[in-house]
Amino acid sequence: MKLGFSDMEEAFRRECASWLDEQMAGEFADIRGIANLVDKPERRKAWERRLAEHRYSCIGWPIAWGGRDATLNEQVIFAEEYARAGAPNRLNHMGVELLGPTLLALGSSEQKARFLPAIAEGTAIWCQGYSEPGAGSDLAAIRTRARRDGDEWVIEGQKIWTSLAQFADMIFVLARTEDGTSGREGLSFLLVDLDQPGIAIRPIRQINGEAEFNEVFFDGARCPVENMVGAEGEGWTVSTTLLSFERGISTLGQQMQFRNELDAVIAAARRNGKAADPVFRQRLAEAEIGLRLMRYGALRMLADGKGGALAGAALTYKIQWASWRRALGELAMDVLGQEGEVAPVDAEAWPLLTNLYLYSRADTIYGGTNQIQRNLIAERGLGLPREPRGNA
Repeated sequence: MKLGFSDMEEAFRRECASWLDEQMAGEFADIRGIANLVDKPERRKAWERRLAEHRYSCIGWPIAWGGRDATLNEQVIFAEEYARAGAPNRLNHMGVELLGPTLLALGSSEQKARFLPAIAEGTAIWCQGYSEPGAGSDLAAIRTRARRDGDEWVIEGQKIWTSLAQFADMIFVLARTEDGTSGREGLSFLLVDLDQPGIAIRPIRQINGEAEFNEVFFDGARCPVENMVGAEGEGWTVSTTLLSFERGISTLGQQMQFRNELDAVIAAARRNGKAADPVFRQRLAEAEIGLRLMRYGALRMLADGKGGALAGAALTYKIQWASWRRALGELAMDVLGQEGEVAPVDAEAWPLLTNLYLYSRADTIYGGTNQIQRNLIAERGLGLPREPRGNA
């Protein structure tokens, strides 16, 4: 497996690094290295627009839709340099990394023309309406319904764990559009404007004090019929196609953020002398080995999947990184000791490593619990018999 990059690709890396460092040391220095996902939303929206101005927002997209038509390697390079520069987590991750590629693959020409430019320009922020109370990791059990009323769909129901919905303009919603159906049947994929009567968003306060997640209530909200991606009843296919992009290029940028967190743990261990302790040294070494294995595995998956919808080994990635990062959070707290349990009275948020510990508790739950991930590996990856399901 070739892990290096060509001279031209390394030149592109220097170009990206130079521009990102300039931005993070200049006008956008105030959002550099932000550890949480909800701080300074207006500044982060401005950052989305700045990325778009220089065609860095969605570099893997075709030039016609605001991208650079970047190669797989170039996308990997930009993701790594983005994280290395300390640029903030993307406020429009759902639009750029998930919905955009799905529309490019499955959307109509009208849907592409209407929605892709605003995503690429950073002027339309998207969130994801999948999970529901009682149907968090089991999308086939959702109960949100949409009924046809002339040229519109009328939506009734509730979504939960909706990341950054309070800052979003639009939401893609998986809803049941055929009465009497259950499981994967009768689901449709709708693109819904959040700024309308019949939609209420309520933040959910998390253990680290943030409110990244939200409940979204639909009470007669409306969606034009032309905003359905795919045909009626094909929502399961569209939704799983979208989820496949979740294991794509952004995984390399995510790993660079993990690199920054691990480096911070190592620095803390050196500062307080625990790096000299054989037990801590072994745990730090295991964390380093795990991160490197994730990088090599991600590069292999991306090469096999050509940067698009991934399968096979990619099914293992979520449980791998989630378990690793949860263990890193525990290691961080053990390294910090009592220092990690307190924060200055005037602090607006927990320090980086304490926040890592608190937030990483959710990593093995959201996006499909570790238990669900094991089912996916067994059933889809290995072809083993399906676990009995009451609604399947």
